[in-house]
Amino acid sequence: MLELAHFQVISAALFAIGIYGVLARRSAVLILMSIELMLNAVNVNLIGFAAFGDFTEGQRALGQVLIIFVITIAAAELALAIAIILRLYRNRSSVNVDEINLMKW
Repeated sequence: MLELAHFQVISAALFAIGIYGVLARRSAVLILMSIELMLNAVNVNLIGFAAFGDFTEGQRALGQVLIIFVITIAAAELALAIAIILRLYRNRSSVNVDEINLMKW
């Protein structure tokens, strides 16, 4: 039987993997994927609390609305970031974040 603690452990593991990916990777695409993984960890946590919390139906619906809001924001962020990464790749021929120095002459 699944409990709230299982959802929290899975969410914490996903978030930790995402943090590691953001801090250790140099490719902008992999960093973006790690950020999406962290947002999905937040969604798993929200799903766990909405399903197992001692809430009324209105509060559970609010949890589901928050999940849809996070998914929508993640999709918009992904589209914008991919567009920026593609433009950087066309201009610099690299998506390595160490080589991107657009503010320098």
